[in-house]
Amino acid sequence: MELFWKAALQGIVQGVTEFLPISSTGHLILMDQFLHLGEGGFSKMFNVVIQFGSILAVILYFHKKLIPAALFSDEKVRHDTLDIWLKTAVGVVPILVIGFIVKKQVEDMQECPLIVAGALLAGGLLLLKVEDWCKREKPLETFRDLSYGRAVLIGLIQCLAMIPGTSRSASTIIGGLALGASRPLAAEFSFFLAIPTMAAASAYSLLKNGNSMTNSQWIALATGFTVSFLVSWAVIAWLMNFIKSRDFKPFGWYRIALGILVLAYVFLLKR
Repeated sequence: MELFWKAALQGIVQGVTEFLPISSTGHLILMDQFLHLGEGGFSKMFNVVIQFGSILAVILYFHKKLIPAALFSDEKVRHDTLDIWLKTAVGVVPILVIGFIVKKQVEDMQECPLIVAGALLAGGLLLLKVEDWCKREKPLETFRDLSYGRAVLIGLIQCLAMIPGTSRSASTIIGGLALGASRPLAAEFSFFLAIPTMAAASAYSLLKNGNSMTNSQWIALATGFTVSFLVSWAVIAWLMNFIKSRDFKPFGWYRIALGILVLAYVFLLKR
Protein backbone atom coordinates (compact mmCIF):
# COMPACT_ATOMS: atom_id res chain seq x y z
CA MET A 1 0.00 0.00 0.00
CA GLU A 2 2.89 2.34 0.77
CA LEU A 3 4.29 1.75 -2.73
CA PHE A 4 0.85 2.57 -4.18
CA TRP A 5 0.72 5.99 -2.47
CA LYS A 6 4.30 6.79 -3.41
CA ALA A 7 3.50 5.93 -7.04
CA ALA A 8 0.42 8.18 -6.95
CA LEU A 9 2.47 11.05 -5.55
CA GLN A 10 5.15 10.60 -8.22
CA GLY A 11 2.38 10.53 -10.84
CA ILE A 12 1.13 13.89 -9.57
CA VAL A 13 4.64 15.34 -9.75
CA GLN A 14 5.12 13.95 -13.26
CA GLY A 15 1.80 15.38 -14.43
CA VAL A 16 2.40 18.81 -12.92
CA THR A 17 6.00 19.20 -14.04
CA GLU A 18 6.20 17.47 -17.44
CA PHE A 19 4.75 20.28 -19.52
CA LEU A 20 5.72 23.19 -17.32
CA PRO A 21 9.28 24.36 -18.05
CA ILE A 22 10.53 23.32 -14.59
CA SER A 23 11.96 19.81 -15.24
CA SER A 24 9.84 16.76 -14.47
CA THR A 25 12.87 14.46 -14.42
CA GLY A 26 14.68 16.75 -12.01
CA HIS A 27 11.70 16.79 -9.64
CA LEU A 28 11.24 13.00 -9.86
CA ILE A 29 14.92 12.34 -9.18
CA LEU A 30 14.85 14.69 -6.20
CA MET A 31 11.62 13.16 -4.88
CA ASP A 32 13.07 9.68 -5.11
CA GLN A 33 15.83 10.82 -2.75
CA PHE A 34 13.06 10.94 -0.12
CA LEU A 35 10.42 8.44 -1.30
CA HIS A 36 12.65 5.54 -2.40
CA LEU A 37 10.29 3.66 -4.71
CA GLY A 38 12.30 0.51 -4.34
CA GLU A 39 15.38 -0.79 -6.05
CA GLY A 40 17.30 1.67 -8.17
CA GLY A 41 16.47 -0.08 -11.46
CA PHE A 42 12.71 0.01 -10.90
CA SER A 43 12.79 3.59 -9.64
CA LYS A 44 14.58 4.83 -12.76
CA MET A 45 12.30 2.81 -15.03
CA PHE A 46 9.17 4.04 -13.19
CA ASN A 47 10.18 7.68 -13.66
CA VAL A 48 10.49 7.13 -17.41
CA VAL A 49 7.49 4.89 -18.08
CA ILE A 50 4.86 6.98 -16.28
CA GLN A 51 5.55 9.57 -18.97
CA PHE A 52 3.22 7.47 -21.15
CA GLY A 53 0.37 9.02 -19.16
CA SER A 54 1.54 12.50 -20.09
CA ILE A 55 1.90 11.49 -23.75
CA LEU A 56 -1.68 10.23 -23.84
CA ALA A 57 -2.88 13.49 -22.29
CA VAL A 58 -1.22 15.52 -25.08
CA ILE A 59 -2.67 13.35 -27.84
CA LEU A 60 -6.21 13.49 -26.48
CA TYR A 61 -6.12 17.17 -25.51
CA PHE A 62 -4.92 18.20 -28.98
CA HIS A 63 -6.74 15.42 -30.83
CA LYS A 64 -8.35 17.85 -33.30
CA LYS A 65 -4.90 18.90 -34.47
CA LEU A 66 -3.02 15.62 -34.11
CA ILE A 67 -5.32 12.74 -34.94
CA PRO A 68 -5.95 12.36 -38.65
CA ALA A 69 -9.63 12.82 -38.25
CA ALA A 70 -8.47 13.64 -41.70
CA LEU A 71 -11.06 11.23 -42.98
CA PHE A 72 -13.77 13.55 -41.73
CA SER A 73 -12.04 16.85 -42.49
CA ASP A 74 -11.50 19.11 -45.46
CA GLU A 75 -8.22 19.27 -47.36
CA LYS A 76 -6.85 22.23 -45.39
CA VAL A 77 -7.30 20.44 -42.06
CA ARG A 78 -5.66 17.29 -43.44
CA HIS A 79 -2.74 19.35 -44.71
CA ASP A 80 -2.33 21.11 -41.36
CA THR A 81 -2.35 17.79 -39.48
CA LEU A 82 0.27 16.32 -41.82
CA ASP A 83 2.36 19.49 -41.51
CA ILE A 84 2.38 19.20 -37.70
CA TRP A 85 3.44 15.54 -37.76
CA LEU A 86 6.15 16.06 -40.38
CA LYS A 87 7.69 18.98 -38.49
CA THR A 88 7.46 17.03 -35.25
CA ALA A 89 9.19 14.06 -36.91
CA VAL A 90 11.96 16.29 -38.23
CA GLY A 91 12.34 18.00 -34.86
CA VAL A 92 12.67 14.77 -32.91
CA VAL A 93 15.47 13.24 -35.02
CA PRO A 94 18.36 15.01 -33.21
CA ILE A 95 17.44 13.77 -29.74
CA LEU A 96 16.79 10.21 -30.94
CA VAL A 97 20.22 10.05 -32.57
CA ILE A 98 22.21 11.90 -29.90
CA GLY A 99 20.26 10.24 -27.09
CA PHE A 100 21.19 6.78 -28.41
CA ILE A 101 24.87 7.76 -28.52
CA VAL A 102 25.11 9.25 -25.01
CA LYS A 103 22.45 7.12 -23.24
CA LYS A 104 24.88 5.66 -20.67
CA GLN A 105 26.36 9.05 -19.76
CA VAL A 106 22.86 10.49 -19.30
CA GLU A 107 21.86 7.64 -16.97
CA ASP A 108 24.98 8.23 -14.87
CA MET A 109 24.21 11.96 -14.55
CA GLN A 110 20.85 11.18 -12.93
CA GLU A 111 22.67 10.16 -9.78
CA CYS A 112 24.04 13.67 -9.19
CA PRO A 113 21.82 16.31 -7.48
CA LEU A 114 24.48 18.94 -8.21
CA ILE A 115 23.92 18.52 -11.95
CA VAL A 116 20.16 18.85 -11.41
CA ALA A 117 20.70 22.04 -9.38
CA GLY A 118 23.01 23.58 -11.98
CA ALA A 119 20.60 22.79 -14.80
CA LEU A 120 17.66 24.24 -12.86
CA LEU A 121 19.55 27.48 -12.27
CA ALA A 122 20.81 27.80 -15.85
CA GLY A 123 17.38 27.08 -17.32
CA GLY A 124 15.75 29.56 -14.97
CA LEU A 125 18.09 32.35 -16.00
CA LEU A 126 17.54 31.57 -19.68
CA LEU A 127 13.75 31.65 -19.27
CA LEU A 128 14.02 35.09 -17.70
CA LYS A 129 16.30 36.39 -20.43
CA VAL A 130 14.63 34.85 -23.48
CA GLU A 131 11.40 36.72 -22.75
CA ASP A 132 13.34 40.00 -22.87
CA TRP A 133 15.48 39.07 -25.88
CA CYS A 134 12.69 37.78 -28.06
CA LYS A 135 9.91 40.34 -27.94
CA ARG A 136 8.61 40.69 -31.50
CA GLU A 137 5.69 42.55 -32.98
CA LYS A 138 4.84 39.67 -35.32
CA PRO A 139 5.91 36.30 -33.91
CA LEU A 140 5.23 33.03 -35.73
CA GLU A 141 1.68 32.02 -34.84
CA THR A 142 0.98 28.73 -36.66
CA PHE A 143 2.77 25.57 -37.73
CA ARG A 144 2.57 26.78 -41.31
CA ASP A 145 4.78 29.71 -40.25
CA LEU A 146 7.31 27.37 -38.61
CA SER A 147 9.88 26.25 -41.18
CA TYR A 148 11.49 22.81 -41.23
CA GLY A 149 14.83 24.45 -40.52
CA ARG A 150 13.49 26.02 -37.34
CA ALA A 151 11.93 22.69 -36.35
CA VAL A 152 15.34 20.99 -36.63
CA LEU A 153 17.03 23.76 -34.62
CA ILE A 154 14.44 23.46 -31.85
CA GLY A 155 15.02 19.70 -31.93
CA LEU A 156 18.76 20.25 -31.50
CA ILE A 157 18.14 22.56 -28.55
CA GLN A 158 15.90 19.86 -27.06
CA CYS A 159 19.00 17.65 -26.75
CA LEU A 160 20.08 19.81 -23.80
CA ALA A 161 17.16 18.27 -21.92
CA MET A 162 19.12 15.03 -21.61
CA ILE A 163 20.96 16.78 -18.77
CA PRO A 164 18.82 16.07 -15.66
CA GLY A 165 17.16 19.23 -14.38
CA THR A 166 17.26 21.04 -17.72
CA SER A 167 13.64 20.27 -18.69
CA ARG A 168 12.60 19.09 -22.12
CA SER A 169 9.75 21.59 -22.21
CA ALA A 170 11.99 24.45 -21.04
CA SER A 171 14.62 23.75 -23.70
CA THR A 172 12.07 23.52 -26.53
CA ILE A 173 10.07 26.54 -25.35
CA ILE A 174 13.25 28.61 -25.03
CA GLY A 175 14.33 27.41 -28.47
CA GLY A 176 10.95 28.20 -29.98
CA LEU A 177 10.81 31.69 -28.51
CA ALA A 178 14.40 32.42 -29.54
CA LEU A 179 13.59 31.38 -33.11
CA GLY A 180 10.57 33.66 -33.36
CA ALA A 181 7.60 31.54 -32.25
CA SER A 182 4.75 32.97 -30.22
CA ARG A 183 4.28 31.56 -26.72
CA PRO A 184 1.31 29.34 -27.71
CA LEU A 185 3.15 27.98 -30.77
CA ALA A 186 6.34 27.36 -28.76
CA ALA A 187 4.33 25.54 -26.09
CA GLU A 188 2.35 23.44 -28.57
CA PHE A 189 5.46 22.38 -30.50
CA SER A 190 7.08 21.50 -27.17
CA PHE A 191 4.07 19.29 -26.33
CA PHE A 192 4.12 17.60 -29.72
CA LEU A 193 7.86 16.92 -29.64
CA ALA A 194 7.25 15.16 -26.33
CA ILE A 195 5.15 12.45 -27.99
CA PRO A 196 7.86 10.57 -29.96
CA THR A 197 10.67 11.58 -27.58
CA MET A 198 9.01 10.30 -24.42
CA ALA A 199 7.35 7.35 -26.13
CA ALA A 200 10.73 6.06 -27.34
CA ALA A 201 12.35 6.46 -23.91
CA SER A 202 9.40 4.89 -22.09
CA ALA A 203 9.06 1.95 -24.48
CA TYR A 204 12.80 1.21 -24.31
CA SER A 205 12.80 1.27 -20.51
CA LEU A 206 9.68 -0.91 -20.26
CA LEU A 207 11.03 -3.51 -22.70
CA LYS A 208 14.36 -3.54 -20.90
CA ASN A 209 13.00 -3.93 -17.36
CA GLY A 210 9.37 -5.07 -17.65
CA ASN A 211 10.02 -8.81 -17.35
CA SER A 212 11.71 -8.44 -13.96
CA MET A 213 8.88 -6.50 -12.28
CA THR A 214 6.77 -7.87 -9.42
CA ASN A 215 2.97 -7.67 -9.31
CA SER A 216 3.07 -4.82 -6.80
CA GLN A 217 5.47 -2.92 -9.06
CA TRP A 218 3.11 -3.34 -12.03
CA ILE A 219 0.26 -1.97 -9.90
CA ALA A 220 2.45 0.96 -8.85
CA LEU A 221 3.31 1.63 -12.49
CA ALA A 222 -0.37 1.56 -13.53
CA THR A 223 -1.20 3.93 -10.68
CA GLY A 224 1.53 6.38 -11.64
CA PHE A 225 0.45 6.23 -15.29
CA THR A 226 -3.22 6.97 -14.52
CA VAL A 227 -2.50 9.81 -12.12
CA SER A 228 0.07 11.27 -14.53
CA PHE A 229 -2.49 11.26 -17.36
CA LEU A 230 -5.21 13.03 -15.37
CA VAL A 231 -2.91 15.66 -13.89
CA SER A 232 -1.11 16.26 -17.21
CA TRP A 233 -4.43 16.98 -18.93
CA ALA A 234 -5.35 19.58 -16.31
CA VAL A 235 -1.91 21.21 -16.45
CA ILE A 236 -1.92 21.46 -20.27
CA ALA A 237 -5.31 23.18 -20.18
CA TRP A 238 -4.14 25.56 -17.46
CA LEU A 239 -0.84 26.44 -19.18
CA MET A 240 -2.43 27.15 -22.58
CA ASN A 241 -4.82 29.56 -20.87
CA PHE A 242 -2.06 31.09 -18.69
CA ILE A 243 0.22 32.05 -21.58
CA LYS A 244 -2.54 33.89 -23.42
CA SER A 245 -1.86 36.84 -21.14
CA ARG A 246 1.31 35.98 -19.19
CA ASP A 247 4.94 35.14 -19.97
CA PHE A 248 7.19 32.31 -18.77
CA LYS A 249 9.15 34.38 -16.24
CA PRO A 250 7.39 32.96 -13.14
CA PHE A 251 8.72 29.52 -14.11
CA GLY A 252 12.20 30.96 -14.44
CA TRP A 253 12.06 32.34 -10.90
CA TYR A 254 10.69 29.03 -9.61
CA ARG A 255 13.58 27.12 -11.20
CA ILE A 256 16.13 29.46 -9.63
CA ALA A 257 14.54 29.10 -6.18
CA LEU A 258 14.42 25.30 -6.49
CA GLY A 259 18.01 25.16 -7.73
CA ILE A 260 19.15 27.13 -4.67
CA LEU A 261 17.19 24.79 -2.38
CA VAL A 262 18.81 21.75 -3.99
CA LEU A 263 22.26 23.28 -3.50
CA ALA A 264 21.41 23.98 0.14
CA TYR A 265 20.25 20.38 0.57
CA VAL A 266 23.44 18.99 -0.96
CA PHE A 267 25.91 21.19 0.89
CA LEU A 268 24.15 21.56 4.25
CA LEU A 269 21.73 18.72 4.95
CA LYS A 270 23.63 15.87 3.29
CA ARG A 271 26.90 16.62 5.08
